[in-house]
Amino acid sequence: MQKYICLVCGYIYDPEVGDPDNNVAPGTAFEDIPEEWTCPLCGVGKDQFEETEG
Repeated sequence: MQKYICLVCGYIYDPEVGDPDNNVAPGTAFEDIPEEWTCPLCGVGKDQFEETEG
């Protein structure tokens, strides 16, 4: 699965790990995360993320 990086703080969302602290289960594709989800480090929305390699 493709990983996504926050353009503001550099947090990387890895679908294999998810974001369990914010109720996003492991295996959840980025596209399937609720729109109201925000970066767990800096709080920006999903629109501030882009696909990244590795």
